[in-house]
Formats: sequence, C-alpha cells, structure tokens
Amino acid sequence: MRVVTIDRPERRNALDHATLDALREAVEGAPPPTRVLVLRGAGGHFCAGADLTGVEDEGFAVVLRGVLEALRDAPFPTIAAVEGAALGAGTQLAVACDLRTAEPGSRFGIPAAKLGLMVDHWTVQRLASIAGQGVARTMLLAADVLDGEDAHRLGLAQRLCTVDDALAWADGIAAKAPFSIAGHKLMLNRLEPDLPADGEVAEAFSAAWRSRDLQEGLAAFRERRDPTFEGR
Repeated sequence: MRVVTIDRPERRNALDHATLDALREAVEGAPPPTRVLVLRGAGGHFCAGADLTGVEDEGFAVVLRGVLEALRDAPFPTIAAVEGAALGAGTQLAVACDLRTAEPGSRFGIPAAKLGLMVDHWTVQRLASIAGQGVARTMLLAADVLDGEDAHRLGLAQRLCTVDDALAWADGIAAKAPFSIAGHKLMLNRLEPDLPADGEVAEAFSAAWRSRDLQEGLAAFRERRDPTFEGR
C-alpha cells in the first residue's frame, strides 16, 4: 500500500502548482508492486480546493486535470480518505479516485459558482456517473455542500469511517489478486464514454475563466465579503 499525503496544513491543503506537480509524480511514479494508493490530507483536512492566491487563469485547471487523469488511469485502485474539507479541487481529487471514504464531519462541495470559475467537463461527467445527476446538479448548480453522512448515503462515499479504517480497508484490498483488480478497474473506466470535442463547452469554460465575474469572485474571497456578479 502506498500512502500519499497532501501536506500544506497551514492552507488546509489547498493546491498550488507545485503541489499538483508533486501529486502527479507521486501517483505516476508509484514503485512496483504498488497494490493500492491512499490519498489523504495532513492536519485534519483532505483538501480545501485550489490555493486561490495562485489561480489566475484556466492553466491551473489544465494542470489539475493531469493529476485527475493520473489517479483515474493508475493500474491499481486509488482511495480518497476524506476528513475535514474536500472542497473544489478537493472534491475533484476525491471523485478521480476509484473509492472514497468519509468521516462524518467531512464536507464535499464544488463552490465554483460562488467564485465565478468552472470545473472541467470530465469532472462533471465523473461526478454524475458516481453520485447521480441529482447530486451532481445540486453540487454544481446550487454549490451545495454535503457532509460525510450525506455523501455516504447518496453514494459519493463508499464507507463512512475514519482515515485509519480507510487504511485498513486498503490493506485488505492489497491482499487480493492484483491482475483481477487491475482488469476490473480497466473495464470500469472503459464504461465512461470519451467526451467528444465540444466547441460550446470549450467556449463556456473559457468565458468563465476570462470573465470579470471570476476576478470579482476571487477579490471577494480574499476580502472576505460576498461577491457581486454581473454576468460579464
């Protein structure tokens, strides 16, 4: 079993470019014979999202997508052991993993609509595939936050347990036949249809990331006030 820890507790493990690069290297560079990878956060939180002090354009989303794909495509199961905040990019990391555990006090959410930015199309597809359209819509359109118990009840988290319990679960998985698990993971991933190039989706994504609303959302976040969005 390989444990990868996001270790920026002073920022509730918010992601900057350097952290994303390290995460991708940790997943893609997992030494054989890695049977299971557990992703967790330090200091009582999984990941509070993007470090908004360093998010300026959609380039961050491109780098993040590389990490999400690495978690999805790893030839071994990946488990997100969630405690505390798993918000924004934190929820994206969690849904990119094969399995998720959640402590009762944990929180899942994608507050993009509160900031004026967008997540990538694959994240939307993956969230809807795992938790259903209803959950995906309430998280993306209403920016609602789910606690650990709701995430478990609605199927977003497979187990409601502590991080230590998640590690024990990973140990049990690691003792099972690796070729069987790798083959089943490949089959499950192939059930997700490839997303076609969609000009309208691409334009909507770019429009959000270059909008004045995004600048207002980021400024409001830094100034600890409610944003005033104008739709431009």
